[in-house]
Amino acid sequence: MKINYQPKKLEKTTQDLRAISKNYGTRAKKVIQRLEDIKAAENLEVLRKIPGARCHELKENLKGYLAVDVSGNHRIIFKPDHDPPPKKDDGGLDWGQVTAITIIAIGEDYH
Repeated sequence: MKINYQPKKLEKTTQDLRAISKNYGTRAKKVIQRLEDIKAAENLEVLRKIPGARCHELKENLKGYLAVDVSGNHRIIFKPDHDPPPKKDDGGLDWGQVTAITIIAIGEDYH
């Protein structure tokens, strides 16, 4: 999967092991694992099938965004990087067609 970051400075927090450890502390290993899961996935449908990732769509003020678990209440939040996002006939997101995302937050607790 192709990954972009918004804001761009967020990408700097994931450039190497030292930066990840500095920025995400005890969650660093899980952040690395989730980013590797995302990169390796051909599309969101593949990512959705990784049990520990628990890829899911968000609601309310984060409608249109998705998240994967890092730990406990912490998530990587992203949106499909397609304009417009691919939809199924029923209007829902076509997970199998999403091959690029934009990460907007890492380690967020939106609860």
